[in-house]
Amino acid sequence: MGRYVLQRFIYMFVTLFLICTVTFFLMKLLPGSPLKNPEKLTPEQKQLIFVKFGLDKPVPVQYANYMKNLATGDLGVSYKYDNRKVTDMIKTRIGPSAQLGAQALLLGTFIGLMFGIIAALKKNTIWDYGSTVLAVLGISIPSFVFGAVLQYYLAVKLHLFPVAYWESFKYTILPTIALSVFVTATVARFSRTELIEVMNSEYIVTAKAKGISQLGVIVKHALRNALIPVITILGPMAVNLMTGTLVIENMFAVPGLGSQFVNSIVTNDYTVIMGTTIFYSALLLIVIFLVDILYGVIDPRIRLAGGK
Repeated sequence: MGRYVLQRFIYMFVTLFLICTVTFFLMKLLPGSPLKNPEKLTPEQKQLIFVKFGLDKPVPVQYANYMKNLATGDLGVSYKYDNRKVTDMIKTRIGPSAQLGAQALLLGTFIGLMFGIIAALKKNTIWDYGSTVLAVLGISIPSFVFGAVLQYYLAVKLHLFPVAYWESFKYTILPTIALSVFVTATVARFSRTELIEVMNSEYIVTAKAKGISQLGVIVKHALRNALIPVITILGPMAVNLMTGTLVIENMFAVPGLGSQFVNSIVTNDYTVIMGTTIFYSALLLIVIFLVDILYGVIDPRIRLAGGK
């Protein structure tokens, strides 16, 4: 097990190093200027700013300095927001994104499992077909479409919820529902498929022979094994919901990390783009590692490579 953990850490380190390197050089290839209002600056003022941020040095030197600072946890400072540290900007914005993502993940997973169980219990019935159609629609239609529909009918027409902004729990309901639709559809589809497959296993047949009800068999025996592929997708999906809700955050004026990332792209705030990308990547790699560990917890028969 220790060897496996070490291998995974090396994999994460190498992957993150490559992401940092590629991101840095991609930023150097982008058109535009990272300076604020460059057309209003004199050549002397531009030079002073370049010197201040180390942009006057050769690109290899800039890269070496950036990686050196990154090793100490320094993601640099923003070019556009009065030299604010990128780490501080991420800390400020991660809260709303995390709350929104967690709510959407929990709601979508719960409803998705319910749909999946019902579809598996009622296989080849109207319930199964209806659940499948809804799952396909939920996966196919972008979340911002659901968001726009919710805004129009529940906020603008019926005045049941605020249209946008972020002040209290009530403001989180519509964006949470919009984001949870994809989670619900994905979990329902995966859990249905896996439950139907697991229900044909020998130990499930034995459990049924003992007189256990079909629902009891699913809850006590089948669901545990069927959750393995579901957790596989929930890990990366959780990171995506927490940090990648770009359109939804802008639609509902959520002051989260996603909207900040979009703004940094629009304003050519290169250090914020790089810092946020690295943060996303590190978080995703950590979650993937934790998901691998959870395999063995959910099903003891699974043995991680290198852990024997």
